[in-house]
Amino acid sequence: MLVDQNPHRRSPVTPIPVLDLMHGTVVRAQRGDRDTYRPLLTGRVPSSEPVAVVRSLLDLAPFPMVYVADLDAIRGEGHHRADVQRIKTAFPALSVWVDAGFSSTAVLDPWRDLQIVPVIGTETLASAEALDAVLCAWPDAILSLDSRGAERRGPAVLFEQPQRWPDRVIVMTLERVGSYEGPAHEALKQFKRLSPRTKFIAAGGVRNAQDLEWLENLGVEAALVASAIADGRLDAGTLARYLPAAAG
Repeated sequence: MLVDQNPHRRSPVTPIPVLDLMHGTVVRAQRGDRDTYRPLLTGRVPSSEPVAVVRSLLDLAPFPMVYVADLDAIRGEGHHRADVQRIKTAFPALSVWVDAGFSSTAVLDPWRDLQIVPVIGTETLASAEALDAVLCAWPDAILSLDSRGAERRGPAVLFEQPQRWPDRVIVMTLERVGSYEGPAHEALKQFKRLSPRTKFIAAGGVRNAQDLEWLENLGVEAALVASAIADGRLDAGTLARYLPAAAG
C-alpha cells in the first residue's frame, strides 16, 4: 500500500482514454514505433471501429473526454476528420481532444466546425512562433511536449519557455507509450518545477492505480491511458475513484 506523501490532498488525476487512429481503425500504440501498430482488439474492446471503441469505453466508465491521435494526419498520409465527426455526433456531450499534426492555423481551420479541442504537438511545429499564432487563434488549444528518450521533438525553445505555453500541457514520452514501464517520473517533476501553475497531462507508461496515485500526488491534472484500460489493468472500480460521476 502506498503511503500518501502529500498531507494536502489534490483533486484526483483524470484518466483520459486514447484512440490512436490509423487507416480508419483504432490501433494499439507501442513505444512510438508507428510502423508496427496493429488494430486494437481485446476482450474489453472487441472492435477497432472508432465509434464502437468509444461506446465500449463509455460503457466502462463516464469519461468526460477522449484523446484522438490521428496518426495518418500526423504522418501526412490523410486524416480522420470524418471519424471524429461520427464520434461527436454519436456522443455530443463528450469532449474530444485531437492531435492531427496541427502545425498552423491554416491546417486547423478545416476542423473548426467539429468543435474539438486541438492538441498541438511540438513534433509537427516548425517554430515557436508557429505555436504563438495557433494559440492566438485557438486559445483553448493544448500543447504537447513530444519526446522520445533524450530526443526532444520540435523547437527546443518550447521545452524551456513556459511563458509560451497554454494553460494545459501534455508531457508526451513516446518511448513509454504501451510499454507498461510507468510514467516518466523525472520529466514530469522537471516540468512541474519549471512551471508549477501549468496543468500537466502525463502521456505514456501508465500501468495501474498506483501510477495514477503517484501522478495525483505530484499535482498532475490528467493522464492519457490506452493499454491499461484496454487490457483491464484499470478496471471500472478503479476508474470510479478518479471519475466523480462514476461514484454518484
